[in-house]
Amino acid sequence: MKILGIDPGTAIVGFSIIELENSSLKLLDYGCIYTDKNLSMNDRLLIIFNELEKIINKYSPDHMAIEELFYFKNNKTVISVGEARGVILLAGIKNNLSIYEYTPLQVKIGITGYGKADKKQVQLMVKTILKLKEIPKPDDAADAIAIAITHINSLKNLQYSNISSQALSTKNLSKTKMSAKEFRELLLNSK
Repeated sequence: MKILGIDPGTAIVGFSIIELENSSLKLLDYGCIYTDKNLSMNDRLLIIFNELEKIINKYSPDHMAIEELFYFKNNKTVISVGEARGVILLAGIKNNLSIYEYTPLQVKIGITGYGKADKKQVQLMVKTILKLKEIPKPDDAADAIAIAITHINSLKNLQYSNISSQALSTKNLSKTKMSAKEFRELLLNSK
């Protein structure tokens, strides 16, 4: 399975392509789509759409994981990033990708396990998780990688919880209360 991670913006859109195969992650590509601030917003949005379609056509991802908008102090910024997100989502929908959205807090927790992690901590974990020699640059691309990894981790958790809930139906329980040790043994023996 291939995941397209997106850190949306108007001047810079970070992207990443990560492949999940046999519980192993492989970073296939990452980078940024840049638009010139002197162009009209319409032209910038068209560049984002066209460049994203090239990436989608090249790698044929199955899922798109994109960062959700969060509060901006500048209303003009939130509107323009919202427009860019719309174009990005359109590219995903047009190309039949399953789309998933994550808040910055979810990404921090998904990568570091800590919701107040700073950007450097997230980047170091991305480097560690993917066994890279250095932190990916620029920051927007590193963020897109973190978003894709968060999505993969959420898929693994969902898959694990589905398997666990199927295996642990009430018919397998001999009593209504059990210790943590008994629960763990039941879980391990139901696989």
